[in-house]
Amino acid sequence: MKTTNNHLSILLGALFAGSLLLAGCQDPGPAEEAGQEIDDAVEEAQDAFEDLGDDAEEALEELEEEID
Repeated sequence: MKTTNNHLSILLGALFAGSLLLAGCQDPGPAEEAGQEIDDAVEEAQDAFEDLGDDAEEALEELEEEID
């Protein structure tokens, strides 16, 4: 009987914790929105630097062709 109560307590605790986790994921708060904006800005900067690197590589290749 005592084991059944322990299992029931564990099950109810797990269900409660799971419901809290799911409820926390509903609406993003201001900190999460700010974090997402930062993530987006960093991704845009990475893309811009990658494009800049590609442009520089192409310019060097063209310069090498002119020298040869």
